[in-house]
Amino acid sequence: MTNLELIKKKIFNSAAAFEKKLNFYRFKKHKIVFTNGCFDIMHLGHIDYLSKAADLGDTLIVGLNSDVSVKKIKGNDRPINDINSRSLLLASLSFVDAVVIFDEETPKDLIRFIMPDVLVKGNDYTIENIAGSADVLNNGGKVITIDLVKGYSTTLIEKKILKNAGKD
Repeated sequence: MTNLELIKKKIFNSAAAFEKKLNFYRFKKHKIVFTNGCFDIMHLGHIDYLSKAADLGDTLIVGLNSDVSVKKIKGNDRPINDINSRSLLLASLSFVDAVVIFDEETPKDLIRFIMPDVLVKGNDYTIENIAGSADVLNNGGKVITIDLVKGYSTTLIEKKILKNAGKD
């Protein structure tokens, strides 16, 4: 099997498509960590955040907003990279075990389906504002926020590109 085929096996287009793999992780008694995002332009902040999230358990599952979902949240100019590009980049990271694509604005239904042991978001969120946090806590899981690397975000990168456009 090629590396690209191995990467693509980590990508699931829905919760239902992921169910068999989730059952395998549960059967193996993996401590499951879940996080989510748009991950539009991969940058240092994403790598730092995701690697720290992966350190919190045995299996890191990333919920990835579909193109439709990103447009609802970020506006018509986003995503910059399509779902195929974003999911392949995420799945290519050695510490990401699965990428599950969702269409909703929040991953609340996906979180209820997966019911991770640890739910993770950046510290730009408070625990009570994290989608699915009450469900995870009520199920005996943990909700953790991770410090973000200052100065790195897709929005900042986009602004820098637009600012420098036409300076050549």
